Amino acid sequence: MKKENTNNGYLFPKRYTNYIFILLFLLYMFDYIDRMVITSMFPVIERDLGISHTQSGMLVSVVYWAIVLLTFPVSLMVDRWSRTKTIGIMAIIWSLATALCALTGNYIQLFMARALIGVGEAGYAPGGSAVISGLYPIEKRSRMMGIWNASIPVGTAIGHFLGGFIAVRLGWKHAFGIVALPGLIIAILFLFLKDYKTVDLAFINKNQQRIKMERKDIVREFLSRPSVLYTYFGIAAVVFTTTALITWLSTYFQNEQGLAMDSAGGKASLVMVLAVVGAPLGGYLTDAWRKRQPNARLLFPAVSTLVSAVLLFVSLYLLRGTVQYVFLLLMGISIMGFISGAAAVTQDVIHPGLRATSYAIAVVVQNLLGSSMAPLIMGRLYDLYSIKTALLMLPFILLVGSLLFYLGSKHYEKDMEKVTKIRLEAA
Repeated sequence: MKKENTNNGYLFPKRYTNYIFILLFLLYMFDYIDRMVITSMFPVIERDLGISHTQSGMLVSVVYWAIVLLTFPVSLMVDRWSRTKTIGIMAIIWSLATALCALTGNYIQLFMARALIGVGEAGYAPGGSAVISGLYPIEKRSRMMGIWNASIPVGTAIGHFLGGFIAVRLGWKHAFGIVALPGLIIAILFLFLKDYKTVDLAFINKNQQRIKMERKDIVREFLSRPSVLYTYFGIAAVVFTTTALITWLSTYFQNEQGLAMDSAGGKASLVMVLAVVGAPLGGYLTDAWRKRQPNARLLFPAVSTLVSAVLLFVSLYLLRGTVQYVFLLLMGISIMGFISGAAAVTQDVIHPGLRATSYAIAVVVQNLLGSSMAPLIMGRLYDLYSIKTALLMLPFILLVGSLLFYLGSKHYEKDMEKVTKIRLEAA
């Protein structure tokens, strides 16, 4: 089997590779800061704009709706044009849209500005995953995906904290303007990074002939890989849960424990930020297990998601006070353990020229069924019943995700045998 990279398995010299990775990490972190800074400010925004809990949830959901609509065309640009330049342009758009939120005067204007954030963020996850898959050798793919995805809880936690902290002291509009600037600076730097050459869409047939892929071949590439199809929906189940917690856990602490907005935001942030341990830890454990068990990249997500379901069930149904919070913190570590292996699978079993497109499918499924629905459904259940009742459904969603990852693991090895092997080259 040919290696996909040079330089001892790396596409570029290791120092430059790590420089690109650091910028990718920081940009993903500011992606989520800009996306989630609003959540701990819901109470004051609801008061100032006179909106319902459901409308607050829609301010998060609209970001994901925009991502769902645009992630395919943007990801095609990533796969067929330039990964680094596309990422830089997208990040400039979402940073400016975040700043625009500070200038809004009513709910419709804020809703539209939030939608524009989603327009900018539509292809970042597919683009970033394609870059990482090209930069690092396959045996390190899970751990690098895990470290990269640790930026999600870091950004979420910082966004939670900064939203409440700045809103209490300066007002909620200032929070948007302040968090927009750092991401804009990193986005400009990204426009000047090196990239790998765009991969031709071709495969080798049984007669060892190189055949250009047609549209039907591209469709067959995905439909013939059960492991990645189960992975897409398994990711959606976990993302539904994490988005629900990211959006409403601060409100849960405010309502159930009577905490102030900034204190509740800080407490919720700590639960989410512990995923910075779970995501890279999951990557290291997955790659280590993979040396003995080839399908570990889906077996580990099945186990870690099951553990998260149990921890969340016990904390919400059976516990109160400090012990409940300890279980929530443990869940914060385990719940992101899935992402390193699952994200790697979306790249492992698909043609190298379709990696961004593969992750785009994951993004569409997880955002359509998970991220965009969770704030809205949780907000609606909150309006009808209580925030506690809304959150009580989440452990059962995680059980479904665990089962899907396990079913995908049964097909992983056969799907890996079908993948076209292509050596990547630096542009």
